[in-house]
Amino acid sequence: MRAMVLAGPGWLKRADIERPVPAENEVLVRVSHAGICGTDLEIFRGGIPVAYPRVMGHEMIGQVVQTTSGEPATGNRVLVDPAYYCGDCYQCRAGQFNLCPSGGLIGRDRDGGFAEFLVAPTGNVYVLPDEIRGEEAPAIQVLTTCFHAQRLAGITPGQPVLVIGLGVTGQLHVQLAKAAGASPVIGTTRSAWKRELAETLGADATLAPSDRLSENIRELTGGVGPDLVIETSGRLSAFSQAVELVRSGGRIIPFGIYTETEGELPFYQLYFKELQLVNARAAVGADFPPSIELVRQGKIQLTPLISQVLPLGDLNRALDDLNSSMARTMKIILQH
Repeated sequence: MRAMVLAGPGWLKRADIERPVPAENEVLVRVSHAGICGTDLEIFRGGIPVAYPRVMGHEMIGQVVQTTSGEPATGNRVLVDPAYYCGDCYQCRAGQFNLCPSGGLIGRDRDGGFAEFLVAPTGNVYVLPDEIRGEEAPAIQVLTTCFHAQRLAGITPGQPVLVIGLGVTGQLHVQLAKAAGASPVIGTTRSAWKRELAETLGADATLAPSDRLSENIRELTGGVGPDLVIETSGRLSAFSQAVELVRSGGRIIPFGIYTETEGELPFYQLYFKELQLVNARAAVGADFPPSIELVRQGKIQLTPLISQVLPLGDLNRALDDLNSSMARTMKIILQH
């Protein structure tokens, strides 16, 4: 089968490799579309170690072509949950399948969606409604991670929410908060075009970082501050900003992945303001059906987040675009 194979850090090549064979309780999926994530970029660079050779890609949809059970049926168009787990450990018995110590991620620990076919556990595929377009559907996997985080944090209608960083996940968090009834929903980023996009997707207000950011946010939230701050950039300085901006007794979702091993934080404010930190990692199966339904109903828009749809063979070009600070790029989808 055709595949884009990572042979080593920065070494990506087209290759014909053996088509996988599904084992018991697995399905074979012919991939039609796959999204590219920042995780893929880090794997490509060598920042996230993998066993080589590896086929990356963990945001994918396709058609079931072989199954060892009746459901889902052959021919169904499905979204793949890339996180697999053992089902027997303490975390799995507690429903925390995303924390399974024996689990892993398709596209990182097993070959993934940048190939013609892949295998996945039967319980990890979800039938997609016809209303959802193939070019946008892989982004639902990203949506599930945002949904998981907000479900853990809980949003009560009328609560002010601030989203720091308006990349793909920031734009999804804005829409999810609006769908949950948050008000006002505020986004902040240096990028003017991302602020404009967030407003078209439902943000009540967007702000650029400035000396008056705190004052502006307080004005928008009745002088109190946001109940919930969602930090999506993964920068320690932005997390520190979240601590300063959230109201006393509020909550923070540090959604970005922080790679710093040391740094300064306003630790006293964590205590003094009695803040709750709601950490979230990936998603669980229960997050997929409601995420799919939100897209089907049009409450979450994915198409405005798709910057390009490219052939699978253009993966190198797509990674270059994602790595460029000059490109106005959000989500890139590979069409097989």
